[in-house]
Amino acid sequence: MSYLVLARKYRPQTFEDLIGQGNVTQTLTNAIRADRVAHALLFAGPRGIGKTSVARIMAKAMNCENGPTPTPCNTCKSCKEITEGIALDVFEIDGASNRGINEIRELRENIKFMPSHSRFKIYIIDEVHMLTTEAFNALLKTLEEPPPHVLFFFATTEAHKIPITILSRCQRHNFKRIGLEEIKISLERICEGASFNISDESLRLIAGEAGGSMRDALSLLDQVMAYSEGEVSEADVLDSLGAIDRKVIFDLASALLAGDVSEALNLLDEIHNYGHDLKRLHMQMLQHFRHLVVVKMGQSAISLVGAPAHEIALMEQQVEDITLESINQIFSLLFQGEAGIRFSAQPKLALEALVIKLGQFKQLVSFDQIINKLDDVAKRLERSNGLPPPKEVFENPKQEALSVSEKKEPPYVSPRPSENLAQTWQQLLSVFNERCQSLMPSLEKAMLTKVDENLLEITVHGNSFFAARLRDEKSMDAIRKISSQFFGRKMNIKIEQVQGATFQENQLKENDRTSRLRKEALSHPIVTEALEVFQGKVVDVKIL
Repeated sequence: MSYLVLARKYRPQTFEDLIGQGNVTQTLTNAIRADRVAHALLFAGPRGIGKTSVARIMAKAMNCENGPTPTPCNTCKSCKEITEGIALDVFEIDGASNRGINEIRELRENIKFMPSHSRFKIYIIDEVHMLTTEAFNALLKTLEEPPPHVLFFFATTEAHKIPITILSRCQRHNFKRIGLEEIKISLERICEGASFNISDESLRLIAGEAGGSMRDALSLLDQVMAYSEGEVSEADVLDSLGAIDRKVIFDLASALLAGDVSEALNLLDEIHNYGHDLKRLHMQMLQHFRHLVVVKMGQSAISLVGAPAHEIALMEQQVEDITLESINQIFSLLFQGEAGIRFSAQPKLALEALVIKLGQFKQLVSFDQIINKLDDVAKRLERSNGLPPPKEVFENPKQEALSVSEKKEPPYVSPRPSENLAQTWQQLLSVFNERCQSLMPSLEKAMLTKVDENLLEITVHGNSFFAARLRDEKSMDAIRKISSQFFGRKMNIKIEQVQGATFQENQLKENDRTSRLRKEALSHPIVTEALEVFQGKVVDVKIL
């Protein structure tokens, strides 16, 4: 007799044997007891979690000599035949290979006949979503009103591909992935029965690799048993499954968090040389950083991390000095690069490019740290002489320096003629830049040369085009209106045009003064402190 794999040897034979699907088994058990079993049941969910097994158990429950009963005896003729797959009245059909309209027509003809010796004639169609549209249409009427001796049990991993007309005629039961701990406990029980020594960590590793599928977990355990005789170590499990050691994942994550690109690339090269699948490595890194984000969010979210307690402790230690924003940044970039790595013909190069990109990002500062540092800067500003108090600086950061429509009193008091005209002109230019940008090309060629009680004299240097542009009626009206609002009184405007060295000398002096003030501003300790807090750079300096 050929070897029977664990996935077949330990296939559930009763509802009690089924793992992790309590919601489905409870509903079906109650339906059998109350004689409310629907004529068409649809079992939907991921692979390897017991859909077909439940269909067989339902077949035994409905055809058992002691039934219908939620606890089939597994000893009568009907139960034994169903278990062995030789029952004449239970038809298991593969939807992928019997998907055409001809097969469904044959089925429709056969259901008219009574079962040979059982209570019901049962059709189990696996992967029913593979049927063609024509086959589904041919099944509609039969599925809605089958003979009283016929039951349909459908199983599918992609319920969304089944037409709504079929779904509406079935009672649907959704299966869920089996939890890691539930799989581990089941594997542990099987190993004890087989006298196979294996550590809890190795069992947890197998359960994690199964991805919520009990069938996959049993297949992996079968592979590990074949790899090693007697007791098996965690290293043997890793070699047998071709899995990557969790320590390597932690080391690679630490290198990325520290911005150590060289170390990360060396680890990638080492993993590649061992023959590991780098696409799989990327998925594991993506999952690891997802866990790090959840762990950093606090104790209330740790239940979302499907990892043992000692790994969670290592994760907490790994992100202790790292901000949530920085972890989330790496997680987002890894997720964005998923498609490029999955479909790349050179996954190693694609993953290396992603690692180099991640290494170019500096650690982000959290919002709490920014607020704390802003408070420190605010206190320094408050202690500084000649600077506004922090209430004005930080409570109204978007307040305009000049808002004619909202304020009747201008914030700037008119200077006396003996005061610095260049500084006044710079302030006035900033207002023009906000209120009437079309005049700026001409005004930048001009200077304020005189301010009297009701007169503003502007001197234009060079091309007469700029002077003519400013002397235009609409331009004069705009200059007059803005200047009057700026000085707080009605102002007359006089536009002069000059050519010669005097204006150029004044311009050079003004440029020297502007350059000196710019250097003083950039070297101011408050500016230096702000640049350090925000890790930024100065884009422009405006001299008012």
